Amino acid sequence: MTDTNSQRLAMIRERLTVALSPTLLDIIDDSHKHAGHAGARAGGGHFVVKIVSAAFIGQGLLQRHRLVYEALGDAMHKEIHALSIQAYTPQEMPV
Repeated sequence: MTDTNSQRLAMIRERLTVALSPTLLDIIDDSHKHAGHAGARAGGGHFVVKIVSAAFIGQGLLQRHRLVYEALGDAMHKEIHALSIQAYTPQEMPV
């Protein structure tokens, strides 16, 4: 993992933690799987986020994703090329 992607992981973790107070937050950097892809050439990373938060209670899938995108803000246009989101309430938390 590059320093740039380490910094991106830290930034993603910080923004999601501040905005959504997750009880579980796993972030996987899949950027290496996309070498040569247009987004990778432009410098954006590919990440998978698994997040459990009470903020998702009463929210549908689209609303949960919007909350994550809002928390990440401008990083979605600069630092992150692709993001896969698995968002759960504490009651839905997978094993």
